[in-house]
Amino acid sequence: MLTRLLLAPICLCLCFSAHSQTLRGNARDLKQIQAAIVDFSQQIMAGNAAAIGAAYTPDARLFPPARDIIIGREAILQYWTPSGASRTSYHRIMPTEIVVTGKTAYDHGYYEGKTRGSDGQETAWRGKYVIVWKKSKGKWLIYLDSWNRVP
Repeated sequence: MLTRLLLAPICLCLCFSAHSQTLRGNARDLKQIQAAIVDFSQQIMAGNAAAIGAAYTPDARLFPPARDIIIGREAILQYWTPSGASRTSYHRIMPTEIVVTGKTAYDHGYYEGKTRGSDGQETAWRGKYVIVWKKSKGKWLIYLDSWNRVP
């Protein structure tokens, strides 16, 4: 019984620290980036390639796993255009740190999701990511986007 009482606070601390988030910079910019992150996941689930492409700067770079660097909004739009019958049924980005410095920002953290195949089966996945943002005409857009899956 005493062991349980001693372990409970430790477990709580570990749970909260695993989901902690560091935010540095102008509060308004941080809110805009957080909103852009949520919108990105919503557009992924909707399969809205045009909106996903619009989230990137015209000269953006995409660093998908096991592929060459994809350069430019048009090429990135093609990458995100759904093909076949599989769809992302769930997508969530969980930043662990967002830092804004002037008109540049970065964030990194984890993502998770589920893909529903043409047979109706869902496959879950998760990974880590790094994004570099640029502010253009009052809007935060993705300039560099890199990710890979983790077991």
